[in-house]
Amino acid sequence: MSESIRIVISGAAGRMGKALSSVIAERDDVSLVATLIRPGSELENRPTPTAGAPNYATRLPESVIADVLIDFSASSGFDAALELALTRNIAFVSGSTGLDPSQIEALDQAARRIPLMWAANFSVGVAVLEHLVGEAARLLPDWDCEIIESHHRHKLDAPSGTALTLGRRAGEARGVDAPDPDLDRNGRRDVGTIGYSVSRGGDIVGEHEVRLAGFGERVELIHRATDRAIFAKGALTAACWLSRQVPGRYSMADMLGL
Repeated sequence: MSESIRIVISGAAGRMGKALSSVIAERDDVSLVATLIRPGSELENRPTPTAGAPNYATRLPESVIADVLIDFSASSGFDAALELALTRNIAFVSGSTGLDPSQIEALDQAARRIPLMWAANFSVGVAVLEHLVGEAARLLPDWDCEIIESHHRHKLDAPSGTALTLGRRAGEARGVDAPDPDLDRNGRRDVGTIGYSVSRGGDIVGEHEVRLAGFGERVELIHRATDRAIFAKGALTAACWLSRQVPGRYSMADMLGL
């Protein structure tokens, strides 16, 4: 049997961090070697909710060997997570959203030294949705494109990182830049524009609809997530795949061969 892939989670006390710990515990081809949280957290050295997982820690000991760091620490913890991956020369998978332009640039620079993948959404279904949106937007260049997303009441960024990614994909397919989201727009729309609509409430895991509207007809592409575990499973699949790649910046589409 081949040696298991050694995983570090950054942002381990968050929703996605906990989901990842649970998913890793169900598999025998991966092992969780560290669960990292922000410095100063009161959870330091305390047990995680997942039986058998390492206690929460604020730093990765030099003695711990890892193959991949999976980061869901949000934009505030992203810089430290990426720097750790570079320092330890390990692959980097990140689902932290709300990144600023300098952080996006840091990903491009880091990809010269390590294999990495950033995605706003690690659902395999969403990766396929993004591909379909590109094809539909290319084939229907004059149709209006509205991206409608819904999430739980605690989500901070709006529109979601996934919605923005879908908008960029539609724009790229048409050879135009997707506009900055204007959630308070009024008045008529120009032909073929890309817009965003946002809803927050309850415990909605994540729903994304891309509606392309013409005259007398429309095309609707929808993805609904009902279990947060799909994102954890997708991120872990990406981590295992990325551990075998050479330095570079990769996407879910690369992994799926889209």
